[in-house]
Amino acid sequence: MTYETILAERRGRVGLITLDRPKALNALNTRLMNEVVAAAQEFDRDPEIGCLVVTGSEKAFAAGADIKEMQSLDFVDAYLGDWFAAWDRFAAVRKPVVAAVAGYALGGGCELAMMCDVLLAADTAKFGQPEIKLGVIPGIGGSQRLTRAIGKAKSME
Repeated sequence: MTYETILAERRGRVGLITLDRPKALNALNTRLMNEVVAAAQEFDRDPEIGCLVVTGSEKAFAAGADIKEMQSLDFVDAYLGDWFAAWDRFAAVRKPVVAAVAGYALGGGCELAMMCDVLLAADTAKFGQPEIKLGVIPGIGGSQRLTRAIGKAKSME
C-alpha cells in the first residue's frame, strides 16, 4: 500500500512506520492518523512481522494535532469525526508496538507514543501535553495512560 504522510516498510520481522510530514513537524492530521492505523493493521495481519516500530524524525516524533485542520471544524464535525475510533483501532494491534521517539512528542504525539507497548526515548526527546495549559483535556486518553504507566506522583511533576 502507498501512503502520503507515512513511510511503511518491512525490515526483517519488524514493521517500521515512520511519520513523514516534516514541514508540519509530523503534526497529526486525519490522513496521517488513518494511514498509521492502516499500516499498523496491515503489519498486524502479516505472519512474517513480529513487532512494529513507530517513529518520526530527529526533530519531531509528532508535535501534536494539526491545528490548521482542526480550525475549520465546528463542534458537531469535530465530535462526529473518526478521531477516537481510529486510535482505538491502533491500540487494538495485537503485536508489540515500540515508539522510537526523538525530538518533540507533544499533545497527540505524546499520546500516540504512550499508546505503544514500549517507549524508547532518545536523549533529545521532549514529551508534553501543552493543551492542558489551554484548558483542553488530552483527547486520546493521555492523562490516564501517563498515570498508569509511571504512577501518579511522577506524572504530577
